[in-house]
Parts: sequence; C-alpha cells; structure tokens
Amino acid sequence: MSTKFTKRDIPMADSRSLKLIFASANLHDQFTQYMAEYLRLQGFEAVSPSMLNFLSALDCGINYSAEIARRLKVSRQMAAKIVKELCRAGYLEQIEGVGKQKQILFTELGEHLISTVRLALADLDQVFIERLGEAPLEEVGSRLEAFTDILMKLQEQG
Repeated sequence: MSTKFTKRDIPMADSRSLKLIFASANLHDQFTQYMAEYLRLQGFEAVSPSMLNFLSALDCGINYSAEIARRLKVSRQMAAKIVKELCRAGYLEQIEGVGKQKQILFTELGEHLISTVRLALADLDQVFIERLGEAPLEEVGSRLEAFTDILMKLQEQG
C-alpha cells in the first residue's frame, strides 16, 4: 500500500479501499481458521477452513451443485468434487432429485457441525461485545453491508 514509485517510476496511489479489502479478507481468514480449530477441538477433525467456506454457502434445506457453483463462483465440476469429499466425510449426502440433478442435503452430523458453528459464533459475539461494546459491532456490520451495496450498484451501472 505504498505510495512510492515502482522500479519503473510508476506511481502507486494510496487507497483506503485497498486497506479495506486486505482487512476484510484477513478478518474472513481469521474467522475461518478460528472456527476450523474450534471444530477440531470439538471432534470435527475433518473440517478445514476451505470446507467451512464451502459449507457456509449451502442452505439448510435442499441444495443443488449448479446453484452452489454459481454462489461460490466455481465450476460445477469443482463444486461436485467438494460435495463428494464432504459426503465421504459424513457432513453431506446426495439423493436423487428431479431430472439429472441430485439433491444435496446436510446429514445429521452435518447439521450438528453447522449448529456447533452457529453457537460458537454467538459466543464470539459476546466476546466482541464485552471488549468493544454492542454499538461498534452493529455499526461495523451495517457499514460493511453499505460498502457491499455501493459496489453492487456500481457494477449494475456498468
């Protein structure tokens, strides 16, 4: 994030948006690493941060591979590969659906995993509130949503 010139004397502008990108990406990484370690200690040993990212994109009900791929912006083949891995780990199951698409559902173990994550996140809420106060926590969430809305509107405008 340097404003110095490069080796070729090309200026590099300082940017608060760039700092925001790095800070939010780092926060996301810290959350998923924290949760993966927490889950490992709770007996969910096969869960990695990348698996958590994938599982967080699923609905609690019926999911379809194509829908997951669109949501995560990955290929259908990549989504199918990860689904199979999570099925082998016991967190998801695939059952026959309408047409060729299989329905993807959480198993009982998968539901326990997600429930454990939600409880741990609620506990983290309390830690953040104790250390920072409730207002800052709400404000940060609202501001991040506002940044997202602005960027989405800019994309729509082309």
